[in-house]
Amino acid sequence: MPELNSFGQSVGDVVPGWEGRPAPELVTLEGDYVRIVPLDSVHYADLFAAVCGPEDDSLWTYRPIPKPTSLATLWMHLADVLDSPNLTFALIPLEGERAGLASGIASFYRIDPQTGQVEVAGVLYARSLQRTRGATEAIHLMMRYAFDDLGYRRFEWKCDSLNEPSRRAALRLGFTYEGQFRNHMVTQGRNRDTDWFSITDGEWPRVRTAHEAWLAPGNFDDTGHQRTSLAARK
Repeated sequence: MPELNSFGQSVGDVVPGWEGRPAPELVTLEGDYVRIVPLDSVHYADLFAAVCGPEDDSLWTYRPIPKPTSLATLWMHLADVLDSPNLTFALIPLEGERAGLASGIASFYRIDPQTGQVEVAGVLYARSLQRTRGATEAIHLMMRYAFDDLGYRRFEWKCDSLNEPSRRAALRLGFTYEGQFRNHMVTQGRNRDTDWFSITDGEWPRVRTAHEAWLAPGNFDDTGHQRTSLAARK
């Protein structure tokens, strides 16, 4: 039963000693399989090669713009991204065919230090980064920074409701589905309904343990294939 106040109204649980938390910063996050660094123009050429190739149009279906067809177009797009209030990072795998080269981006959106919530958004992985240990570790590192370093209470993930790979990724990573915002925005001239997912600070210890167990070197054989899936560890 919820607590009642002196007026007989139901109220939420007390959050002992709650104060606003620090805002996230453009930090470098080091993992075993990926390095996360502040996005800079030095990464643009590598990113163009990674996500703007002849077979990469589908990577941009659910993004604000279609696939850039030139480095100059990508440059202008990413310059606008850096001019926004969001914090955007380049993802640099430490293994595989593009080790040491920027192969994706991800951002902190909707940053609200006063209430301790932040969203990971704008995630774009090169095909070579998709379905790798580095791809999972990148989101894990951003979660760990928000929860463990900053003391946030809520970490969000949102996606186009028709973006089935993104929906599956959210659930695999331990997010809870919260609902759908209908007619939420117009993207590339088309309606977008947006699905909302989150992880709370109360859920984070369980999610963190599952991530760490999956990411452990012993969970992979000599060819890099997982021994136990992340879904099986949650």
